[in-house]
Amino acid sequence: MAVRTLSDILAPAFEQRYGVPAINIVNDLTMENVLAGAVEARSPVILQTSVKTVRSVGVKTLYAMWHAMTAGIEVPCALHLDHCPDRQVISDCLAAGWNSVLFDASQLDVAENQRQTVEVVAEARRYGADVEGEIESITGQEDGIGSDEDSKRQALDVTLRYLEATNVDVFAPAIGNAHGTYKRAPVLDFQRVSDIVAAHPVPIALHGGSGLSDDQFRDCIGRGCAKVNISTALKETFMRSSLAFLKDAESKGKWDPPSLFTSVGDAVRDMTRHYADVFGSSGKA
Repeated sequence: MAVRTLSDILAPAFEQRYGVPAINIVNDLTMENVLAGAVEARSPVILQTSVKTVRSVGVKTLYAMWHAMTAGIEVPCALHLDHCPDRQVISDCLAAGWNSVLFDASQLDVAENQRQTVEVVAEARRYGADVEGEIESITGQEDGIGSDEDSKRQALDVTLRYLEATNVDVFAPAIGNAHGTYKRAPVLDFQRVSDIVAAHPVPIALHGGSGLSDDQFRDCIGRGCAKVNISTALKETFMRSSLAFLKDAESKGKWDPPSLFTSVGDAVRDMTRHYADVFGSSGKA
């Protein structure tokens, strides 16, 4: 078990059509409890770090936390750098030990995106790491990266040329999904996932998972979305559980930080187990 590459984790998920929770953590408490929730669910898990989290915690500190918390872990897990347009941050994380990165060059034209993605894949391979790619912005912002403008979806032939030229391990298409909190119920282009997978079998990453219905999750997963990203739900779980505890502490006049950490950690573990159940990854480790 223990730490595995993204490809190793997603290969059986893609073949058997279940989804692996890919959860963005924000600190040591969330990292610890996402991993603990995955162990309790006996589910593989992808622990994701945003560029903002990498910069706020520090590359060396964040990796040291990961290394310590995954020592002897009994489920497959990978450390993934999410939505990163900065090549230097990608290089720093790969050198430190991240075994997966998403090079977000979606703001570039497709030709330049493809050229640089080829370079990132070559760099990652030198570390035995994997790469997720995208050629369209996912609507909404993720820790300050992205745009609220709707993204133009590229034609299938453009997508296939990109996949064949770059040899990325995972692909993240825009299908009507969005980062952040959905302002209205999303209408997803499920067929686009099927069309890409039929023409070029590659695990698909579903971004903007927080707020989708269980049926939408299962439909996407059944078509090849083997990596399912959860970020906003983690942040909301972390902050709402903290707020509820602090309000109760204030009313009782009882201030006990370790109890706060336990309460918030329990909420994060529950959330992780919930998504493992919905995505069908529970018991797969």
